Parts: sequence; C-alpha cells; structure tokens
Amino acid sequence: MKIGNIETPNNIFLAPMAGITDLPYRKICKEYGAGVVFTEMVSAKALLYENDKTCVLLKLDKTEHPVGAQLFGNDPEILSEIAKRVADSDVDFIDINMGCPAPKITKNGEGSALLKHPELVGEIVDKVVKAINKPVTVKFRKGYEIENAVEIAQIIEQAGASAITLHGRTRDQFYAGNADWDVIREVKSKINIPLIGNGDIKAPSDAKDMLAYTGCDAVMIGRAAMGNPWIFKRTLHYLQTNELLPEPTIEEKISVILQHAKSLIEYKGEYIGIREMRAHLSCYIKGIPQAAKLRSELNKATSLEDIKIELDKIANFQLT
Repeated sequence: MKIGNIETPNNIFLAPMAGITDLPYRKICKEYGAGVVFTEMVSAKALLYENDKTCVLLKLDKTEHPVGAQLFGNDPEILSEIAKRVADSDVDFIDINMGCPAPKITKNGEGSALLKHPELVGEIVDKVVKAINKPVTVKFRKGYEIENAVEIAQIIEQAGASAITLHGRTRDQFYAGNADWDVIREVKSKINIPLIGNGDIKAPSDAKDMLAYTGCDAVMIGRAAMGNPWIFKRTLHYLQTNELLPEPTIEEKISVILQHAKSLIEYKGEYIGIREMRAHLSCYIKGIPQAAKLRSELNKATSLEDIKIELDKIANFQLT
C-alpha cells in the first residue's frame, strides 16, 4: 500500500506503544519484517519546550524506513508547528494520536478524548496537513463512550490525511472485550484513503482474517508484538504461503533478548537500559518452562551479565 507518496514494503505494521516501541525495539521488529514502524507517542507541548526526554523519543535509524513520528496534543497551532519541525527530520510521515485511552492523556483533552470534538479533529488534521509536505496519518478508536468512527474517519479524510488507523474499541473499553472488526469494515466502505485495521491481531491467522473480512489495506500489531518480533516474519510468510512457521526456539529467543538488551544499554546507558528491559523480558519469556521463576530473577537484574546468567539457566534446563 501507499501512505501518500510512500510505498510500504508490506502491509503488516508495528503499532506505536509508549515505553515499548523505542528505537532499539523498532529496529528489531523491522529486521523481522515489520512493514512500517512508529515512534512512541510524543507530546507536542513537550517538544515545544524542547524537553530532552521527549526529544530523544524521535531519534531514528536509517534501517527503520518507512517510519512515522506519532504526536499527540489538542492544540491545532502547537501540533502544526511541531509537526513542521519534526517533518524536517528523516521521519517519513507524521501520525496524530487520537486513540490513547490513558487517563493522564484524556484528562487533558488529548488522545481519544478528541473523539468527543469532531470539529477539533478536523481543524487539527487540516492545520497539520497544510503545515508540512509529508504525509499525515491519524490513529483513533471507534469512539470515546459511543461509536462515531465513520463520522471521524470522513472528517479526517476531508481534512487531507493520507491514511487512517482504526482500533476497533471505544476509549471506555480500553483493551477489554473483543475488538469490533465490523466497524473497521464499515469505515473502509465509507472512505477512499487507505485504512489500517488494529485490534486483536494475536496470530498470523488473525491478520489474514481481518484483511479478508474488513477489506482494510493493512493491519497493525500492538500488544502481540511485545517480546514477539517474530510475529511479523510469521505473519508475512502465512499470508504468502498459507503455511504457519513454527514458534521461535529457546535459542532464538535468547539471542534476540541479548541483542535487545545490548542495544538498550548502548542507547540509554546500563542503569536505564536494564530497568526498561525488564518490561520486555516478561513478554519474551512467556510460555518458557519455569517462566514465573525466571521472571522473578530477571527482575532483579542490574547488568547484562545478570541477564545472561539467568538465560543460561533456561538454555541448560532445555538441554536436560
């Protein structure tokens, strides 16, 4: 598919996730086949005041392209100004977050809270589109308390966006219950720009089913990609051959875990890198024998060597 003038290598995308899709993990997912990756969501207001912690979220690598920078906010002027600054970097397009359900975001009228104000949605997209010469996309939910996805999608299209991503849940649902693929199907029938479907893509077969059922142009994988970059390779292979590749071996998992941990340490320093790696580790080791015990030990890790020692125990356990 195309996002504006950008040709994507495939239609299986990595979702932007706060605290997860930083540069080291995006590179790993790209290596395993993610067609498009996104930065973690970045506050436009924080960038306006040049917050150092926020600015680092936009650091990119040449291996990531195509990559979108996801911004959030509720002020059309600030968002358009920041989008202009970010678009001057190597980022391929700007994505506007209108889907985040977190209370700390919605209480400020940002993220999914914007869905309560369709006119503001249109004004934001219009100003950002006019401010930059790169494509603009929007990620949103099917509604805040009530569903208004078709209305919002049409407003976004009319304002000039190049593509939209729709998560099939309302804000009030957070991540509970089943994602509504019917609304994704309905929105696809009512717009002319590409639609990326999001919600409950847990396995390669889910991606195939969503594409077939909704007619969406691409699928976006979020929580199922946490600690599981192999899902992109396995999904692409399944779509192309209808053959399901096996799950990664323990050895493969250990190799990628160490690659990820080393990259995080290089990128953020040992203290922060190891601390942030803990969140990924519990996802990586899910399903491994003695995972609960391993998780407890890994949460005590303060160095890469500590992680290696615990992973060696698992490797040796497998051999016996």
